Amino acid sequence: MKRHMARELAVQSLFQMELSDLSAQEAIEFAVEGKEYDTFVEQLVVGVETNKEEIDQHLRAALVNWSFERLGNIERTILRLAVYELMFEPKIPVRVTINEAIELTKAFADEEATKIVNGVLGKVAQQAVKENS
Repeated sequence: MKRHMARELAVQSLFQMELSDLSAQEAIEFAVEGKEYDTFVEQLVVGVETNKEEIDQHLRAALVNWSFERLGNIERTILRLAVYELMFEPKIPVRVTINEAIELTKAFADEEATKIVNGVLGKVAQQAVKENS
């Protein structure tokens, strides 16, 4: 399974968790529909869920002229996934994380959302680089 597909399944799982009371494992099983999946999916979903509070703090700090609550569920989910990668997966190149988040946003949201995701992740990435160096 390619990492892009794993990220897509992670977004779908996290989105389900946002809208229901499913556990991480239940949401993953719902998203993969009985097919085999890469452990990277679980790593992402559990990582986001475990670090959600800290991730949301980074998102709130990076949002300018936009409130966290105003973000749509899918945009918030994609941003959380990308911020998790930026903050907790230092082996994944920043450029790859941002490009993947933009591609996911194009697939699941509109062009305006893509601009917001790109801008927010640029700010979070600058902060992550400072913190990780």
